[in-house]
Amino acid sequence: MAKKVVATLKKEGGVTYAKVIRAVKSDKTGAYTFKEEMVPAAMVQDTLKK
Repeated sequence: MAKKVVATLKKEGGVTYAKVIRAVKSDKTGAYTFKEEMVPAAMVQDTLKK
């Protein structure tokens, strides 16, 4: 199972952002790569469900 990491960052313009890092397994090689996204804190759960 891949790890999920969420880091809450400072407020900018009244919106709190979080950096979401997910490990994604490649279908071809079986190796893991990391996908990073900056999303509003309110949308973290929706982003992790993808």
